[in-house]
Amino acid sequence: VTQWQCSQRTRAGGHGVRERLAQCQDQSSRHAAELRDFKNKMLPLLEVAEKEREALRTEADTISGRVDRLEREVDYLETQNPALPCVELDEKMTGGPGTRGKGRRNEKYDMVTDCGYTISQVRSMKILKRFGGPAGLWTKDPLGQTEKIYVLDGTQNDTAFVFPRLRDFTLAMAARKASRVRVPFPWVGTGQLVYGGFLYFARRPPGRPGGGGELENTLQLIKFHLANRTVVDSSVFPAEGLIPPYGLTADTYIDLAADEEGLWAVYATQEDDRHLCLAKLDPQTLDTEQQWDTPCPRENAEAAFVICGTLYVVYNTRPASRARIQCSFDASGTLTPERAALPYFPHRYGAHASLRYNPRERQLYAWDDGYQIVYKLEMRKKEEEV
Repeated sequence: VTQWQCSQRTRAGGHGVRERLAQCQDQSSRHAAELRDFKNKMLPLLEVAEKEREALRTEADTISGRVDRLEREVDYLETQNPALPCVELDEKMTGGPGTRGKGRRNEKYDMVTDCGYTISQVRSMKILKRFGGPAGLWTKDPLGQTEKIYVLDGTQNDTAFVFPRLRDFTLAMAARKASRVRVPFPWVGTGQLVYGGFLYFARRPPGRPGGGGELENTLQLIKFHLANRTVVDSSVFPAEGLIPPYGLTADTYIDLAADEEGLWAVYATQEDDRHLCLAKLDPQTLDTEQQWDTPCPRENAEAAFVICGTLYVVYNTRPASRARIQCSFDASGTLTPERAALPYFPHRYGAHASLRYNPRERQLYAWDDGYQIVYKLEMRKKEEEV
C-alpha cells in the first residue's frame, strides 16, 4: 500500500510541474507578443525622432556656417577700417611730468637681447576650461625648467594653485591635483607674475588697507620664493597717486609683465590720468631702471602685455565685446605706431581680466570671465610693413 501511495504522489507531482511549465510558457509568449507590439509602436516614433534630430543638426550646421561667415565679414570690414594708431607719441616722448622715482624717464631703451619681433596676428585660440571666478590669473614660468601651471584666483587672495603640468589642470577634478602655496600678504588685482622661480605681486603696505584717498596712493612690490615659500625682497613702487591703469579692470593698480628683455610694470598715476605708464624693473632688486609716459589711453583698456620691449594694450567696451590691440608703444623706438598691427582677438566670453605672454612659447595665457584661454601669436620682424 505504501508503494502505491508514493507512486500516485509522484505522478501528481509531475503533473503539477508540467502545469507550471505550461503557465511559464504562456506568460513568456504573452510578454514576447507585448514586446513585439511595443516595438512596432515605437519604431515609427523613433524614425520621426531621428528625422527631427537630423533636421535640427542641419539647422545647427546652417546657423554655424552663417555665424562663421558673419565673423569673416566682420573681420574683413575691420581690416578695411582699421582703428587709428596712437598719434601722441612725439608729444609724450618730448614732454611729460619730469623725472620721479629711481629710473630714467622717457629715454630710449637699449635692448639687451637681439629680439626684434612684433605681433602680426592672433593666429588661434584654445579654451582650456573654467576654473575660479570672473577675475584671476594663470600662467607658466617663462624661465622655469618644468611645465608647472600657476593659477591665482581672485583679486584679493593669498593662496595660489600649482599644477604639475597642463594636463593635470584640464582634468575635471583639477583642484585635487594641485598643491597650494600661501603667500604672507594678499595680492591686489590681477597683476601678478611668475618669473624665474619667484612670484612677484603687489600688496598694500602696512597701515594702508585701501579704501580711498591717500590710502590708495602707494603699493608695495613683493618678491616671493615659490620653492622656499619666503619673501626674499620688497620695494615700495616709486610712483605717487597710483590709479588703475586699465579703465575696464578697476582692481589692478600695477600689472607686471615679462618678455625676452626681462621684467616690466604697467601702471598709471593721477598726474596723467588719461594714459598708461611703463617701467622696466630689475628682477633681482625690484629697482625701477627706466620709466616711460606712453600715448596709450586708459579709457576702455582691459589688459596689456610686453613683447620684445613693446607694450601692447588691449581694448574692449564696457558691455564686453571683441577685444583688440589698439595701441602699442616700443620703448626702444624701433616700432612706430604706423607699422604696428592692430589685430582683434577671436570672439569669446566676456573681457580679459589678465593676459600673460610666454616668450618661449610665443603665446598668451588669458583669463576671461573664469575661462582659461591660450592664444597663439604669429610674429614678424619689427621692420616689416604691416
